[in-house]
Amino acid sequence: MRESSAQLRIRLPEGVAIRLQLAGPATRMVAFLVDSAITAVASSLALRTTDLVRFFNQDWASALYILGFFLFYIGYGIGCEYFWKGQTLGKWMLGLRVMDMTGLELQFSQVVIRNLLRIFDQLPALGLVGGLAMLASKHRQRLGDLAAGTVVIRDRQPEPKDLSGLVRSRYNSFLPHQILCARVRKLVPPEACAVAVEALLRRDELDDRARVQLFDEMATYFQNLVPFPPSDTESITSEQYVRNVVEILYRRTAQSGLNRREPVSPGLQASKR
Repeated sequence: MRESSAQLRIRLPEGVAIRLQLAGPATRMVAFLVDSAITAVASSLALRTTDLVRFFNQDWASALYILGFFLFYIGYGIGCEYFWKGQTLGKWMLGLRVMDMTGLELQFSQVVIRNLLRIFDQLPALGLVGGLAMLASKHRQRLGDLAAGTVVIRDRQPEPKDLSGLVRSRYNSFLPHQILCARVRKLVPPEACAVAVEALLRRDELDDRARVQLFDEMATYFQNLVPFPPSDTESITSEQYVRNVVEILYRRTAQSGLNRREPVSPGLQASKR
C-alpha cells in the first residue's frame, strides 16, 4: 500500500533531530477495519450472553449490551494502546504505533481522549470526518489526535547499522599501544561502547555546539578510563579520539585471518541489539 510520505520532526534538547514517518489515512483505515472486526466478534459474543438476561429482564439486557459495546469498542482501544505502548492488534499487523507528538511518553489521558473522540471521527460514516481531518492536518491527525496531542507513525524495525566506516578511518595512533588497547577492550563497559557508536553514526544530526560538547565529554571519559600518551592525543580532536577507541573495540584482528570483524568487546553485542 503506497502513500505519499510525510514526516514528523522532533528536536531533542541535546540538539538531535529525529524524523519519524507518519502513517497515512489508507493504512490507518485498514488497521481500523482489523480492529473493528475484532470488536465485532467480541460484541457478538457479548450479545449471546445478554440473551440469557433478556429472558428475565429486557431492560437489564439492553443496558448490559450497551455497556458491553462501550467496553469493547472504546475499552479495547484504550487498553491496547496504553498497555501495549501505542498499538492495537490492527496497528501491530500494519506496523503502526500511536505516540506523543513531542516524543514524550504516551499518557493514559491522551489514550482516553483519542479513543473517546473516535466516535466523532467516524461521522457521518466510514470515518469521513477523521479522514478529512487527516488530509487537512500537517501531521495526519484525526480529531482525536489533535485533541490528545498524538500522532500515528510507521513503526518499522531499523535497518542493521553499517559500522564499516567507523573501523576504516584514517591512521589510528592508538593501535601501536597494544597493552593500552587491551585495557580498553577490558575496561570499557558495553553501555559506553554502544553510546560511542551511536554518537558517531548520528554525529551529522547534532548541532555544532552539541556535537563538540558530546565528544569532549566522551573523550574525557575514555581518557580517564585508559590514558594514552599525550603525544598521541594532543594533535587529534575529541571526535577522532572517540573514533580511535571505537576502532580498537571493533577492529579486524589480523591474527584471525578471517574476513570478518571480531567482537573483541562485549560492547559489540550491546550495540547490535
